[in-house]
Amino acid sequence: MSRYTGAVCKQCRREGKKLFLKGDRCYTGKCALERRSYAPGQHGQGRKKTSEYGTQLRTKQQARRYYGVQESQFHKYFLMAEKMEGMTGENLLKLCESRLDNVVYLLGWANSRQQARQLVTHGHFKVNGRKCDIPSYLLKAGDTISIKEKSVDTNGFKVILEANGSRTVPTWLSKDNTTAKVVNLPDREQIAAPVEEHYIVEFYSK
Repeated sequence: MSRYTGAVCKQCRREGKKLFLKGDRCYTGKCALERRSYAPGQHGQGRKKTSEYGTQLRTKQQARRYYGVQESQFHKYFLMAEKMEGMTGENLLKLCESRLDNVVYLLGWANSRQQARQLVTHGHFKVNGRKCDIPSYLLKAGDTISIKEKSVDTNGFKVILEANGSRTVPTWLSKDNTTAKVVNLPDREQIAAPVEEHYIVEFYSK
């Protein structure tokens, strides 16, 4: 599967808002969006009118880039969300939030979602006591996540855990050092994604 390998800060500049793709750097003055708050490229500073379709497309792209999900998989999540009870847009965000790589990032076990995806792929985590190296694995209420014993003792993880020890964990997750549990799937109020999901529903419903 193809994956974007360019400068991730350009994605934030293209969308015109912080997508927190560089972890703690996004909260500092080094954030590319704060230094250059216009789209990248030769015509990035030009004034452009945005159509209704353009707004829907940009919102969908913002959500995709926020979670680091490719188009085919994101559309798959939308089709799954349509079949679930409740509002499709909220269901879509719940599915994205429950991805293993996203949860690892929220727990402070990685500095960014990109790093979380890499750590999961390298097999550093267990789900319900079994090794899981699938970043897109969808967690359910009651699932437990833990860092493998051998991984905890590595210098890389020691640095990450020390740096993110004070990070606030969402209320739908409970954490005890190197183990955690999904208390319940999040409500919309518990999801920090900076998107208006109804535009995504409108985009895919055309």
